[in-house]
Amino acid sequence: MNLLIPNLGSTSLKYQILEMPGESVLAKGKLERVTDYGAALASIATSGIPIHAIALKAVHGGPDYRGTFLVDACVLAAMRRYLAAAALHNAIYLAAIEGFEKAMPGLPIVCAFEPEFHTTMPEHARLYGVPADWREEGVAKYGFHGASHQFIAGRVREILGFDPKLVSCHLGGSSSVCAIAGGHSIDTTMGFSPQSGLENATRSGDVDVFAVLYMMERRGWSVDEVRRQLAQTAGLAGLSGIAGGDVRDLEAAAAGGNRNAALALAVFVYQVKKTIGAYAAAMGGLEAIAFTGGIGENSARLRAACCDGLEFLGIHLDRERNEAGAGDRSVSAEDSPVTVLALATNEEMIVARRAWKVLEGRGSGG
Repeated sequence: MNLLIPNLGSTSLKYQILEMPGESVLAKGKLERVTDYGAALASIATSGIPIHAIALKAVHGGPDYRGTFLVDACVLAAMRRYLAAAALHNAIYLAAIEGFEKAMPGLPIVCAFEPEFHTTMPEHARLYGVPADWREEGVAKYGFHGASHQFIAGRVREILGFDPKLVSCHLGGSSSVCAIAGGHSIDTTMGFSPQSGLENATRSGDVDVFAVLYMMERRGWSVDEVRRQLAQTAGLAGLSGIAGGDVRDLEAAAAGGNRNAALALAVFVYQVKKTIGAYAAAMGGLEAIAFTGGIGENSARLRAACCDGLEFLGIHLDRERNEAGAGDRSVSAEDSPVTVLALATNEEMIVARRAWKVLEGRGSGG
């Protein structure tokens, strides 16, 4: 069975065509500066390879859709209901589904929702201290980047030969950290929405909700205006004053003496470092850290900064290993009690595996 796996960004579209269950990559590509998803989807080059189904890494469908499902009217309704929680992400995937239905009519479409990997979080890690009727409306911690953290858990198992007490750091334009014990997620930084947790490129991360209410009352801002600001002009962009909040731009600016850029990076590093320590406490120890995502995999400077000062936890980087080399590798010292890895993630592979199980009837959504 050949599955087309698109991975949609706010302005880009990556895709792979995978033969399942053999997991052979038949084709792959990337489209940049996408403004019309219908046109972009129609231009995907399948090179004559027959496509039997489409599988998407969907984001938020609420409490009833934290697994992998064939797209139907109920799935689409759930994604629309939670647009307010993941406005940018859900809107893109809803547009993509509509585009695929037009470009490739009749093909089954599967949505693998991001929170699936985090359904193993214990209740005490998942609940917020909000009134009961809020919880009845689905307000709880869902967690995202699940496909990436799941792939990293499996890759670390392959490398080390066992499931360690692992902190997975997916650091990129969108960032999250996950505590993984026994191969299962037990906590993660993103909560009810992808807005929460670490500072992202343009998304705020955690903010005291009363600060939001204060600014709304003070400035007379609407909900839509606040949502726009916190999603598009906050995070590393808001801290640094550098549009887009790309860490590469911030590092270059900081090297040139831009204090705000340096401060934004310091805030980001502090949050990652603090979370590593907290998750070591949550798991009762720490045996491995994995850095992935565009920043985690490729920025030796950020990896070193995130680990600096954590020697008391048994984390010791090897400077030469960290700064040199490529591909999946250990960047920790030979005698480091905690193994530190730089790894490439593969969200598309996890989506393909989940979708194939659903399509073959070997697993149910949920």
